[in-house]
Amino acid sequence: MKTIQAYRYALDLTPGQERDVYAHAGAARVAHNWALARVKAVMGQRTAERSYGIADGQLTASMSWTLPALRKAWNVVKADVAPWWGEVSKEAFSTGLDALARGLKNWADSRTGKRAGRPVGFPRFRSRRRTTPSVRFTTGAIRIEPDRMHIVLPRLGRLKLHESARKLARRVEAGTARIMSATVRRDGGRWHVAFTVEVERAECVPARPASVVGVDVGIKHLAVLSTGEVVDNPRHLVAAQARLRTLGRALARKTGPDRRTDRRPSKRWDRAAARLGRAHTRVANLRRDGLHKLTTRLAGTHATVVVEDLNVIGMLANRRLARHIADAGFAELRRQLAYKAGWNGGRLLMADRWYPSSKTCSGCGAVKTKLALHEREYTCDACGLVIDRDRNASLNLAALAAEYDTAGSGPVAAREADQKTRARGQVAVKREPGTTTIGQTGTVPPQGRTTDHALTRVH
Repeated sequence: MKTIQAYRYALDLTPGQERDVYAHAGAARVAHNWALARVKAVMGQRTAERSYGIADGQLTASMSWTLPALRKAWNVVKADVAPWWGEVSKEAFSTGLDALARGLKNWADSRTGKRAGRPVGFPRFRSRRRTTPSVRFTTGAIRIEPDRMHIVLPRLGRLKLHESARKLARRVEAGTARIMSATVRRDGGRWHVAFTVEVERAECVPARPASVVGVDVGIKHLAVLSTGEVVDNPRHLVAAQARLRTLGRALARKTGPDRRTDRRPSKRWDRAAARLGRAHTRVANLRRDGLHKLTTRLAGTHATVVVEDLNVIGMLANRRLARHIADAGFAELRRQLAYKAGWNGGRLLMADRWYPSSKTCSGCGAVKTKLALHEREYTCDACGLVIDRDRNASLNLAALAAEYDTAGSGPVAAREADQKTRARGQVAVKREPGTTTIGQTGTVPPQGRTTDHALTRVH
C-alpha cells in the first residue's frame, strides 16, 4: 500500500549555511506578511464601502485567497517589496504564501461550519523574533548524496546531516519511495530537515493475528493492557521540573525584550532562553521516543487494539491534573496507534468517550451509577468481583472487539449507562457506545446520535 510518511533528520550547518537558511525563512515571512496586509486592506476597503451604502456590484474587487492567485500578485510587486528576491529560492516565497492561503481557507471554513473542531482565528502577521524559522522546498534538486550523510536542496546546496539517511536512501534507490518535499525548520536550538515521502509499504501481518488488546491510558500508569501488562508513566516533565525552574529563574534575571519600548534582548538573555528551550526540547523528545516504542510494539504485536476517545481538552481544565495529563501525551499515543495499526495490517477500534469502561464490571457486565476518581479498585455489587480499576477498564475495552465483530458494521451491543450519570437512582437508559473517526478532529456527536456511528475499522 502507498502512504505518505515523513523522515526527519538533524542538520550540521556551517555559519554561512545557517545564514542562508535564515534568509530563506525571512523571505517566507516577508511574503506572508505582505500578502496578509494586502488581503486585510481589500477586506477593510470593501467593509468601509458597504458602510457608505455602495452596492455590491460597485465595491472594490475582492482578492482571491488561493495560492496561485497570491503567487501571481506577489510576482507583480516582488521587485519593489523585496529587491533582493533573486538571492533566495522562489520556494521561500511560496512557503509564506502557501501558509497564508491555508490559514485563510481554514478561517473561512471554520466560520461557515465546513471545518470541524475548535474555531480558527484570522491569520496574524509573523514576527521576526517570535516566529519559528521554516522553509519548504517542493521543486528543484532535492536528493540524498551517495554517502548518505549529505543532502542537496535548491539554492542551499549541499548540507551535512547529523545522522545517516541510509534508511530513506535505500527506499529511494529501490524505487519504493519518492521524495515529494523537504522542509528545513529550526526546532529546539537545532536545524532539522523533514522529507515528505510517498512510500510503497509491503503488506504486513501482526505477530499475533488473533490477538485483541484493550488499552486504558491514565496518569498513574501510562497504559494498562488487558493482557495484565502495566506500562509505567515516565513523567518526563516532572523529572525535569527542577532544572526547568532553575533555568526559568536565570532567564527572568536577564534583560529581555520589551515590545513597549522596542528594547532588544541582551546576549545573555538569548543564551539563557536557548538553554531553557533545549531543556524543554529534551523533555519532548523523551516523551515522543517512549510513545513511539510503545505504539510500535502494540501495533506490531496485536491484530486489534481498542482505546478510548478521551476528551483531552476537557480534562486539561482540571488545574491540578492538567500538567500531568499534558505530560502523558494521550492524543499523541492515539494518533500513532491510528496509522501504525494500518501499517502493520491490524485495526484500531475507538470506544465512544461516554462508554463507561471504568464503571462496568468486566465479569458480569453490571454498571455502577457512580465511581469516584480516588477509588482505584473496582468492587462489583452484583457478582462481588474485586479488580484494579484500570485493569477492569482495559478488559471492557477488549470485550468491545468481540461485540463489534458480532454486530458487523452496525452499532455494538448496548451497555446500561447514560451520557452523564445521575446523582441518584437507577440508570435506565441504554446507550450504544458510538465511536469517532480515526484522525478526524472535532467533537464526538451528542449521545442521541451515537447509535448512528459504528466502531471505526483501520485496515
